[in-house]
Amino acid sequence: MDRFGSRPLLTIAVAFVTAGAFLYAQTTSMATLIAAQVVLAIGSAFGFVGAGYLGGQWFPAARYGLMFGLVQCLASLGSAFGQPIISWQLTQVSWQQLLNGFGAAGVLLIVLFALLVRNPSPGPETLAQTTAAKAARPPLLSSIFRDLGACFRNRNVVLSAALAGVSFGSMLAMGVLWGPRIMEARGAETSLGAILTAMSWLGLAVGAPLFNVLSDHWNNRRIPAVVGVLLQAVAVALLIYLPSETNSVSVVTMFCVGLFSGAHMLGFTVAGESVPGKLVGSSAAIVNGICFIIGGLLQAVPGKLLSQSPALADYGHALLIMPILLVLGALAGLFIKDTGTRTA
Repeated sequence: MDRFGSRPLLTIAVAFVTAGAFLYAQTTSMATLIAAQVVLAIGSAFGFVGAGYLGGQWFPAARYGLMFGLVQCLASLGSAFGQPIISWQLTQVSWQQLLNGFGAAGVLLIVLFALLVRNPSPGPETLAQTTAAKAARPPLLSSIFRDLGACFRNRNVVLSAALAGVSFGSMLAMGVLWGPRIMEARGAETSLGAILTAMSWLGLAVGAPLFNVLSDHWNNRRIPAVVGVLLQAVAVALLIYLPSETNSVSVVTMFCVGLFSGAHMLGFTVAGESVPGKLVGSSAAIVNGICFIIGGLLQAVPGKLLSQSPALADYGHALLIMPILLVLGALAGLFIKDTGTRTA
Protein backbone atom coordinates (compact mmCIF):
# COMPACT_ATOMS: atom_id res chain seq x y z
CA MET A 1 0.00 0.00 0.00
CA ASP A 2 2.92 2.36 0.63
CA ARG A 3 4.03 1.64 -2.93
CA PHE A 4 0.79 1.32 -4.90
CA GLY A 5 -1.84 2.99 -2.73
CA SER A 6 -4.92 1.57 -1.08
CA ARG A 7 -7.46 1.49 -3.91
CA PRO A 8 -6.14 -1.32 -6.14
CA LEU A 9 -4.76 -3.49 -3.35
CA LEU A 10 -7.81 -3.37 -1.09
CA THR A 11 -10.13 -4.14 -4.00
CA ILE A 12 -7.97 -7.14 -4.89
CA ALA A 13 -7.85 -8.17 -1.22
CA VAL A 14 -11.64 -8.18 -0.97
CA ALA A 15 -11.71 -10.31 -4.12
CA PHE A 16 -9.41 -12.86 -2.45
CA VAL A 17 -11.62 -13.00 0.66
CA THR A 18 -14.68 -13.45 -1.54
CA ALA A 19 -13.00 -16.23 -3.51
CA GLY A 20 -12.01 -17.88 -0.23
CA ALA A 21 -15.63 -17.86 0.97
CA PHE A 22 -16.83 -19.49 -2.25
CA LEU A 23 -14.02 -22.08 -2.03
CA TYR A 24 -15.06 -22.93 1.53
CA ALA A 25 -18.62 -23.47 0.34
CA GLN A 26 -17.37 -25.99 -2.22
CA THR A 27 -15.03 -27.83 0.17
CA THR A 28 -15.13 -31.61 -0.23
CA SER A 29 -11.52 -32.50 0.63
CA MET A 30 -8.62 -31.40 2.79
CA ALA A 31 -6.82 -29.98 -0.26
CA THR A 32 -9.76 -27.69 -1.06
CA LEU A 33 -10.00 -26.65 2.58
CA ILE A 34 -6.31 -25.71 2.67
CA ALA A 35 -6.63 -23.79 -0.61
CA ALA A 36 -9.64 -21.88 0.73
CA GLN A 37 -7.77 -21.04 3.93
CA VAL A 38 -4.72 -19.76 2.03
CA VAL A 39 -6.77 -17.61 -0.36
CA LEU A 40 -8.87 -16.21 2.47
CA ALA A 41 -5.81 -15.46 4.60
CA ILE A 42 -4.01 -13.64 1.77
CA GLY A 43 -6.98 -11.33 1.30
CA SER A 44 -7.80 -10.78 4.96
CA ALA A 45 -4.16 -9.91 5.72
CA PHE A 46 -4.90 -6.54 4.11
CA GLY A 47 -8.09 -5.93 6.09
CA PHE A 48 -6.98 -4.56 9.46
CA VAL A 49 -3.82 -2.82 8.28
CA GLY A 50 -5.64 -1.55 5.19
CA ALA A 51 -8.44 0.02 7.19
CA GLY A 52 -5.96 1.71 9.51
CA TYR A 53 -3.90 2.84 6.52
CA LEU A 54 -6.97 4.48 4.97
CA GLY A 55 -7.58 6.31 8.23
CA GLY A 56 -4.01 7.57 8.20
CA GLN A 57 -4.38 8.77 4.61
CA TRP A 58 -7.69 10.59 4.95
CA PHE A 59 -7.56 11.95 8.50
CA PRO A 60 -5.05 14.23 10.26
CA ALA A 61 -1.93 12.55 11.62
CA ALA A 62 -3.01 13.41 15.17
CA ARG A 63 -6.07 11.16 14.70
CA TYR A 64 -4.17 8.21 13.21
CA GLY A 65 -4.14 6.26 16.48
CA LEU A 66 -7.81 6.89 17.20
CA MET A 67 -8.77 5.76 13.69
CA PHE A 68 -6.80 2.53 14.15
CA GLY A 69 -8.48 2.06 17.54
CA LEU A 70 -11.93 2.41 15.97
CA VAL A 71 -10.97 -0.14 13.30
CA GLN A 72 -9.98 -2.60 16.04
CA CYS A 73 -13.22 -1.80 17.89
CA LEU A 74 -15.32 -2.82 14.88
CA ALA A 75 -13.17 -5.91 14.26
CA SER A 76 -13.56 -6.97 17.90
CA LEU A 77 -17.32 -6.46 17.83
CA GLY A 78 -17.46 -8.66 14.75
CA SER A 79 -15.51 -11.36 16.59
CA ALA A 80 -17.68 -11.04 19.70
CA PHE A 81 -21.04 -11.28 17.96
CA GLY A 82 -20.06 -13.23 14.85
CA GLN A 83 -19.94 -16.66 16.48
CA PRO A 84 -23.43 -16.61 18.08
CA ILE A 85 -24.96 -15.03 14.96
CA ILE A 86 -23.40 -17.64 12.67
CA SER A 87 -24.49 -20.41 15.04
CA TRP A 88 -28.06 -19.10 14.84
CA GLN A 89 -27.90 -18.79 11.06
CA LEU A 90 -26.76 -22.40 10.78
CA THR A 91 -30.04 -23.47 12.36
CA GLN A 92 -31.81 -21.84 9.42
CA VAL A 93 -29.58 -22.73 6.44
CA SER A 94 -26.77 -25.16 5.62
CA TRP A 95 -23.15 -24.10 6.04
CA GLN A 96 -22.70 -24.21 2.25
CA GLN A 97 -25.58 -21.79 1.76
CA LEU A 98 -24.27 -19.52 4.50
CA LEU A 99 -20.77 -19.35 2.99
CA ASN A 100 -22.19 -18.72 -0.47
CA GLY A 101 -24.14 -15.87 1.09
CA PHE A 102 -20.92 -14.44 2.50
CA GLY A 103 -19.39 -14.78 -0.96
CA ALA A 104 -22.31 -12.91 -2.53
CA ALA A 105 -21.85 -10.10 0.00
CA GLY A 106 -18.18 -10.09 -0.94
CA VAL A 107 -19.04 -9.49 -4.61
CA LEU A 108 -20.99 -6.41 -3.55
CA LEU A 109 -18.02 -5.23 -1.48
CA ILE A 110 -15.68 -5.64 -4.47
CA VAL A 111 -17.89 -3.30 -6.50
CA LEU A 112 -18.12 -0.78 -3.65
CA PHE A 113 -14.36 -0.79 -3.06
CA ALA A 114 -13.65 -0.34 -6.77
CA LEU A 115 -16.10 2.56 -7.05
CA LEU A 116 -15.63 4.38 -3.75
CA VAL A 117 -12.13 3.85 -2.36
CA ARG A 118 -9.69 6.54 -3.46
CA ASN A 119 -6.16 7.65 -2.68
CA PRO A 120 -5.94 11.28 -1.53
CA SER A 121 -5.24 13.66 -4.42
CA PRO A 122 -1.75 15.20 -4.04
CA GLY A 123 -1.11 18.92 -4.54
CA PRO A 124 1.02 20.17 -7.46
CA GLU A 125 4.31 20.12 -5.53
CA THR A 126 3.55 16.77 -3.96
CA LEU A 127 2.53 15.41 -7.36
CA ALA A 128 5.83 16.45 -8.89
CA GLN A 129 7.74 14.89 -6.02
CA THR A 130 5.68 11.71 -6.29
CA THR A 131 6.34 11.46 -10.04
CA ALA A 132 10.08 11.88 -9.52
CA ALA A 133 10.04 9.34 -6.67
CA LYS A 134 8.21 6.79 -8.83
CA ALA A 135 10.81 7.17 -11.58
CA ALA A 136 13.61 6.52 -9.08
CA ARG A 137 11.98 3.58 -7.34
CA PRO A 138 13.87 0.29 -7.16
CA PRO A 139 12.19 -3.00 -8.13
CA LEU A 140 9.21 -4.01 -6.00
CA LEU A 141 10.75 -6.77 -3.90
CA SER A 142 13.93 -4.86 -3.13
CA SER A 143 11.89 -1.79 -2.17
CA ILE A 144 9.71 -3.87 0.15
CA PHE A 145 12.76 -5.27 1.96
CA ARG A 146 14.37 -1.83 2.04
CA ASP A 147 11.28 -0.27 3.65
CA LEU A 148 10.88 -3.12 6.15
CA GLY A 149 14.58 -2.86 6.97
CA ALA A 150 14.23 0.87 7.60
CA CYS A 151 11.35 0.16 9.99
CA PHE A 152 13.22 -2.60 11.82
CA ARG A 153 16.18 -0.26 12.31
CA ASN A 154 13.88 2.15 14.10
CA ARG A 155 14.02 1.41 17.84
CA ASN A 156 10.50 2.69 18.46
CA VAL A 157 9.01 0.38 15.84
CA VAL A 158 10.73 -2.68 17.33
CA LEU A 159 9.84 -1.84 20.94
CA SER A 160 6.24 -0.92 20.14
CA ALA A 161 5.88 -4.14 18.12
CA ALA A 162 7.16 -6.15 21.10
CA LEU A 163 4.75 -4.45 23.50
CA ALA A 164 1.79 -4.78 21.13
CA GLY A 165 2.70 -8.37 20.26
CA VAL A 166 2.70 -9.74 23.81
CA SER A 167 -0.43 -7.75 24.70
CA PHE A 168 -2.59 -8.78 21.73
CA GLY A 169 -1.03 -12.26 21.60
CA SER A 170 -1.92 -12.93 25.24
CA MET A 171 -5.46 -11.65 24.73
CA LEU A 172 -5.90 -13.81 21.64
CA ALA A 173 -4.52 -16.93 23.33
CA MET A 174 -6.50 -16.47 26.55
CA GLY A 175 -9.72 -15.32 24.89
CA VAL A 176 -9.89 -17.90 22.14
CA LEU A 177 -8.31 -20.97 23.75
CA TRP A 178 -6.80 -21.02 27.23
CA GLY A 179 -9.35 -18.99 29.20
CA PRO A 180 -12.23 -21.36 28.36
CA ARG A 181 -9.95 -24.38 28.91
CA ILE A 182 -8.97 -23.18 32.39
CA MET A 183 -12.60 -22.69 33.38
CA GLU A 184 -13.48 -26.16 32.12
CA ALA A 185 -10.68 -27.50 34.34
CA ARG A 186 -12.38 -25.69 37.22
CA GLY A 187 -15.59 -27.53 36.44
CA ALA A 188 -17.46 -24.89 34.47
CA GLU A 189 -19.85 -25.81 31.67
CA THR A 190 -18.46 -25.89 28.14
CA SER A 191 -21.01 -23.25 27.11
CA LEU A 192 -19.19 -20.72 29.30
CA GLY A 193 -16.30 -20.82 26.85
CA ALA A 194 -18.25 -18.97 24.15
CA ILE A 195 -19.26 -16.30 26.68
CA LEU A 196 -15.66 -15.82 27.82
CA THR A 197 -14.45 -15.49 24.24
CA ALA A 198 -17.12 -12.91 23.49
CA MET A 199 -16.27 -10.94 26.64
CA SER A 200 -12.58 -10.77 25.73
CA TRP A 201 -13.43 -9.31 22.32
CA LEU A 202 -15.98 -6.91 23.85
CA GLY A 203 -13.32 -5.72 26.28
CA LEU A 204 -10.93 -5.09 23.41
CA ALA A 205 -13.66 -3.25 21.50
CA VAL A 206 -13.88 -0.80 24.42
CA GLY A 207 -10.15 -0.64 25.18
CA ALA A 208 -8.83 -0.17 21.63
CA PRO A 209 -10.18 3.37 21.09
CA LEU A 210 -10.12 4.19 24.83
CA PHE A 211 -6.35 3.94 25.20
CA ASN A 212 -5.76 6.16 22.20
CA VAL A 213 -8.23 8.75 23.53
CA LEU A 214 -6.50 8.72 26.93
CA SER A 215 -3.10 8.90 25.25
CA ASP A 216 -4.14 11.96 23.24
CA HIS A 217 -5.70 13.60 26.30
CA TRP A 218 -2.59 13.11 28.43
CA ASN A 219 -0.22 13.88 25.55
CA ASN A 220 1.66 10.66 26.33
CA ARG A 221 1.95 7.34 24.55
CA ARG A 222 4.40 5.46 26.75
CA ILE A 223 2.77 5.60 30.19
CA PRO A 224 -0.77 4.49 29.13
CA ALA A 225 0.73 1.64 27.10
CA VAL A 226 2.96 0.40 29.94
CA VAL A 227 0.24 0.71 32.61
CA GLY A 228 -2.31 -1.02 30.37
CA VAL A 229 -0.03 -3.98 29.69
CA LEU A 230 0.83 -4.34 33.40
CA LEU A 231 -2.87 -4.32 34.30
CA GLN A 232 -3.44 -6.93 31.60
CA ALA A 233 -0.73 -9.08 33.22
CA VAL A 234 -2.62 -8.85 36.53
CA ALA A 235 -5.93 -9.81 34.87
CA VAL A 236 -4.34 -12.78 33.07
CA ALA A 237 -2.68 -13.95 36.30
CA LEU A 238 -5.99 -13.72 38.17
CA LEU A 239 -7.73 -15.81 35.52
CA ILE A 240 -4.99 -18.43 35.65
CA TYR A 241 -4.15 -18.64 39.34
CA LEU A 242 -7.26 -17.89 41.38
CA PRO A 243 -7.84 -21.13 43.33
CA SER A 244 -11.61 -20.91 43.08
CA GLU A 245 -13.60 -18.69 40.78
CA THR A 246 -17.26 -18.22 40.10
CA ASN A 247 -18.49 -17.89 36.54
CA SER A 248 -19.39 -14.23 37.05
CA VAL A 249 -15.87 -13.39 38.29
CA SER A 250 -14.30 -15.15 35.31
CA VAL A 251 -16.52 -13.21 32.90
CA VAL A 252 -15.48 -9.88 34.45
CA THR A 253 -11.83 -10.94 34.52
CA MET A 254 -11.89 -11.95 30.87
CA PHE A 255 -13.49 -8.62 29.95
CA CYS A 256 -10.59 -6.91 31.77
CA VAL A 257 -8.06 -9.01 29.84
CA GLY A 258 -9.56 -7.66 26.62
CA LEU A 259 -10.03 -4.13 27.96
CA PHE A 260 -6.42 -3.67 29.06
CA SER A 261 -5.11 -5.33 25.90
CA GLY A 262 -6.47 -2.24 24.15
CA ALA A 263 -3.12 -0.74 25.14
CA HIS A 264 -1.54 -2.69 22.29
CA MET A 265 -3.14 -0.24 19.83
CA LEU A 266 -0.68 2.38 21.04
CA GLY A 267 2.00 0.20 19.47
CA PHE A 268 0.52 1.00 16.05
CA THR A 269 0.28 4.68 16.99
CA VAL A 270 3.88 4.93 18.16
CA ALA A 271 5.22 2.98 15.17
CA GLY A 272 3.29 5.14 12.70
CA GLU A 273 4.44 8.36 14.37
CA SER A 274 8.08 7.22 14.42
CA VAL A 275 8.57 6.75 10.67
CA PRO A 276 8.16 8.95 7.57
CA GLY A 277 4.72 8.99 5.97
CA LYS A 278 5.84 6.70 3.15
CA LEU A 279 6.60 3.94 5.71
CA VAL A 280 3.38 4.10 7.75
CA GLY A 281 1.93 1.02 6.07
CA SER A 282 5.15 -0.93 6.53
CA SER A 283 5.36 -0.04 10.23
CA ALA A 284 1.73 -1.10 10.78
CA ALA A 285 2.36 -4.36 8.93
CA ILE A 286 5.32 -5.16 11.18
CA VAL A 287 3.37 -4.50 14.38
CA ASN A 288 0.36 -6.46 13.11
CA GLY A 289 2.52 -9.37 11.99
CA ILE A 290 4.31 -9.61 15.35
CA CYS A 291 0.93 -9.55 17.13
CA PHE A 292 -0.30 -12.61 15.26
CA ILE A 293 3.02 -14.48 15.38
CA ILE A 294 3.13 -14.17 19.17
CA GLY A 295 -0.59 -14.95 19.39
CA GLY A 296 -0.05 -18.16 17.44
CA LEU A 297 2.94 -19.17 19.58
CA LEU A 298 1.06 -18.52 22.82
CA GLN A 299 -1.71 -20.83 21.66
CA ALA A 300 0.67 -23.59 20.54
CA VAL A 301 3.55 -23.58 23.05
CA PRO A 302 1.54 -24.09 26.28
CA GLY A 303 -0.22 -27.01 24.61
CA LYS A 304 3.14 -28.73 24.16
CA LEU A 305 3.77 -28.39 27.90
CA LEU A 306 0.49 -29.98 28.95
CA SER A 307 -0.26 -33.67 29.34
CA GLN A 308 -3.19 -35.38 27.66
CA SER A 309 -5.39 -34.89 30.75
CA PRO A 310 -4.03 -31.79 32.51
CA ALA A 311 -5.09 -30.79 36.01
CA LEU A 312 -5.76 -27.20 37.01
CA ALA A 313 -2.25 -26.85 38.47
CA ASP A 314 -0.76 -27.96 35.16
CA TYR A 315 -2.38 -25.00 33.41
CA GLY A 316 -0.79 -22.69 35.95
CA HIS A 317 2.69 -23.97 35.10
CA ALA A 318 2.16 -23.99 31.32
CA LEU A 319 0.57 -20.53 31.13
CA LEU A 320 3.04 -18.77 33.43
CA ILE A 321 4.75 -17.59 30.25
CA MET A 322 1.96 -15.10 29.56
CA PRO A 323 2.22 -12.89 32.67
CA ILE A 324 6.01 -13.02 32.33
CA LEU A 325 5.91 -11.90 28.71
CA LEU A 326 3.44 -9.13 29.53
CA VAL A 327 5.77 -7.77 32.22
CA LEU A 328 8.69 -7.95 29.77
CA GLY A 329 6.57 -6.17 27.16
CA ALA A 330 5.83 -3.40 29.67
CA LEU A 331 9.55 -3.09 30.39
CA ALA A 332 10.20 -2.75 26.66
CA GLY A 333 7.60 0.00 26.58
CA LEU A 334 9.57 2.02 29.13
CA PHE A 335 12.33 2.45 26.55
CA ILE A 336 10.01 3.80 23.86
CA LYS A 337 10.74 7.39 22.90
CA ASP A 338 7.41 9.12 23.43
CA THR A 339 5.77 10.44 20.27
CA GLY A 340 2.70 12.05 21.83
CA THR A 341 1.77 15.53 20.66
CA ARG A 342 -0.92 17.69 22.18
CA THR A 343 -4.12 17.78 20.16
CA ALA A 344 -6.76 20.48 20.15
